[in-house]
Amino acid sequence: MNPVATKSTNASGATKPAKSEAPPGTRLIALGDRSVLLPVRPLLGCAALLVAVLAVTAVCLAVGETNLHPVDALRAAFGSGTPRDVLLVEKLRLPRAEAGLAVGAALGAAGCLMQTLAQNRLATPDTVGFNNGATAFAVASVTGTAAQLLPSAAALAGATTAAALAFALGGGTGRNGYRFLVVGLGVGAVFGAVTNLMLSRAAIDSANAAYAWTVGTLNGRDADAVGYLQLGLLVCLPLGMLLGRRLSLLRFSDAVATGLGVRVRGLRVAVLVVAVVCAGLAVAVAGPLGMIALAAPELARRIAGPRTVPVLTSAAAGAALTLTADLLGRTLLSPLEVPAGLVTAVVGGPYLLWLLLTTRPRRTA
Repeated sequence: MNPVATKSTNASGATKPAKSEAPPGTRLIALGDRSVLLPVRPLLGCAALLVAVLAVTAVCLAVGETNLHPVDALRAAFGSGTPRDVLLVEKLRLPRAEAGLAVGAALGAAGCLMQTLAQNRLATPDTVGFNNGATAFAVASVTGTAAQLLPSAAALAGATTAAALAFALGGGTGRNGYRFLVVGLGVGAVFGAVTNLMLSRAAIDSANAAYAWTVGTLNGRDADAVGYLQLGLLVCLPLGMLLGRRLSLLRFSDAVATGLGVRVRGLRVAVLVVAVVCAGLAVAVAGPLGMIALAAPELARRIAGPRTVPVLTSAAAGAALTLTADLLGRTLLSPLEVPAGLVTAVVGGPYLLWLLLTTRPRRTA
């Protein structure tokens, strides 16, 4: 058996430790007397997805009633180019692309954290009621059937309420992951019914104003809500990546994870808070964009491999999928625009059926 590190003798006769060999699939980076072990496949996969996000963003900025070259559209986004191109991109298309990037990244990261926490690929903010709770509170704030709050604040409060109910009634997550999922489906159904009731009783103008919050769209999004979401991502993404390193230990039993130094209950609460904030702020911007939080982590795991919790890669995948759905909704039936939420529902429905048919519950004897 070859040792990982051996001793070698230099010219003066002194011994020094030889370089440690990195495990397969990793790269060892020496930083003075310290070293960092970097996983190669997740980093390359995340880099490839970021390039894809840049390409999709360029196409979204270039395509419309007046088409531009993608390179010219990217230059115009930074204020370079003809005055017409700069005006078209900066004032009309860039805010929508920024909203899509932020919403997709938030939903992808929230979905990855929720699936890993519940140890179930079907556990996402869509399925456990977070999005429905956020939608119900946002619709209530628009229709005036509750205390007047900004839709962004109301959506965050709704997601928090739905999470608290699902977590309390489902007995937490972990080994009760399927119970948590079923309870979340019930909570989401209740909030969905409340939303429909409010819309049916609201005045026609208020119902029309609230309709966008029920289908999911990036058209005409509030700049303040997008700013709040971007600030939330600046905090939640690094925190989610840090929690993900500890969250991978929950694949073992609670006793083993505790023996490895993990505060299991505190970690689960922290992960749940980050997922709720991401999902609530995303719904506050675009409404319930279904299937993004379900498909993005799955795509990220296939790219990054099963050994990590790919929070950043899931965020990049979510951003790419959201922008693609919005682009298809704008262009397929032009000049008629289809909301991005309907595109994700049509495309994601068959994917959800496939996932349901291929997901098998694990024994926890």
